[in-house]
Amino acid sequence: MQRHIVVLTGAGISAESGLSTFRDNGGLWEQHSVYDVATPEAFARNQELVLRFYNERRRQLATAQPNRAHRLLAELEQSHRVTIVTQNVDDLHERGGSSRVVHLHGELTKARSSFNPELIYDIGYRDIQLGEQCECGQQLRPHIVWFGEEVPMLQAAADIVRTADDLLIVGTSLQVYPAAGLIHEVERDVPITVIDPGEAPGVSRARVIRKGAGEGVAEWIANFLAR
Repeated sequence: MQRHIVVLTGAGISAESGLSTFRDNGGLWEQHSVYDVATPEAFARNQELVLRFYNERRRQLATAQPNRAHRLLAELEQSHRVTIVTQNVDDLHERGGSSRVVHLHGELTKARSSFNPELIYDIGYRDIQLGEQCECGQQLRPHIVWFGEEVPMLQAAADIVRTADDLLIVGTSLQVYPAAGLIHEVERDVPITVIDPGEAPGVSRARVIRKGAGEGVAEWIANFLAR
């Protein structure tokens, strides 16, 4: 029976593809804080600014390419059962070849109704225009989980983590809840490895590979396959 490898990924894995993060910029974007562009209140206050922010992120994503870490995790699928649970809103895991990806915080390449969250549309890398409406006649918004909103995929992610035989954490310090709570869903005897060149992991029993995502994933896979 194949071991189930569950991989939790965050901004650090996409950074190696050149995607900047709020953390890289000290929590600012063009001098706007996350609370100016990533909350329901911000969208209610200034739809144009919020749409422009995500339109820029989408254009940036269109030119980014999956990196070594994305490709290695996808290749591992050819011989093992691998599920990615990502905090990232980009599509680099999918473009890298991974077929089982759960997006905790939404997807940049989708839009949804600002009235009915069930109305979701694939938009690729194009802009969402101010005044562009869903079939209910309401403004489209990014399909992103903003600060202060519930995380619809959290329960599905927790169920996945409970089935892990190996847990690999790449490019996230897992300090921010509710995503940070996923670490507590893993069975006690499951090996946990954190790949992060900087911050200490939030779980004491984890093995730490203090390298960037690409180099660290390569090392972990080599060790895993040699076991």
